[in-house]
This record gives sequence, C-alpha cells and structure tokens, in this order.
Amino acid sequence: MSSKRDTFKYEFKIGNKIVHRGITNDLERREGEHQQKWSKGHIKQVGHAVTEESARDWEKEQGVS
Repeated sequence: MSSKRDTFKYEFKIGNKIVHRGITNDLERREGEHQQKWSKGHIKQVGHAVTEESARDWEKEQGVS
C-alpha cells in the first residue's frame, strides 16, 4: 500500500442531511457524479487527505460498502 496522503473522506449532504459517505482521490469529480442522482447536494470533506489504507479503514468503520 502507498503511504501517500492523496485520498479524501467525504460526506455527501443535501442541506444538513448526510445521504452518502465515501472516499475519493478527486472530490470535484465525485461531487459531480453524486449530483447526477442528488442534484441539490454537495460534498463536505471530512478531515484532511489521508492514505488510501486509512480511508478504507474509515469506510469500514462507517459501514460504507
């Protein structure tokens, strides 16, 4: 695994409601993909960029599949 901190944890929100959590290496692209389903939503980055391994561990903790 890479030790590069290039992966972002995020929550996709509509207003104050979280409709999805995930990880990505490109927040802007991922926001656009989610907006195809939830046009009024936006991404909120969670913390700082982390390693992919750390981000995947966070996903498991969050129950994201």
